[in-house]
Amino acid sequence: MGFLDGLMGNASQVDIDKLERELEGILIEEENIQSGYKVLRDSFIFTDRRLLLIDKQGMTGKKVEYHSIPYKSITHFSVETAGSFDLDSELKIWLSGSNEPIGKLFKKDSPIEEVQQTLATYVL
Repeated sequence: MGFLDGLMGNASQVDIDKLERELEGILIEEENIQSGYKVLRDSFIFTDRRLLLIDKQGMTGKKVEYHSIPYKSITHFSVETAGSFDLDSELKIWLSGSNEPIGKLFKKDSPIEEVQQTLATYVL
């Protein structure tokens, strides 16, 4: 599905001040972080201009892939909430020019609704 496939864990909101320090060399002038979520070692960050997916790789996590997605490139998205027997929620994001969505799994108690609302704010 996408490079975030297979990651499972509780998403937690990340401190914006900490993110701004970490992403100082990545963010452009006057770009502001709105919110950020971390699952295991990886993160996804909502700025006022783009969705930034951060994939830490390798044993040490020193190798990092920054995947920038302008909101205008997101054609649609879906959220599937957890049920009684299926304990995971899932977020899928489709990009223009791509047939396969980027997928993200969340545990039952993760803030999937907050993520969906933030995404809707910038895409719709």
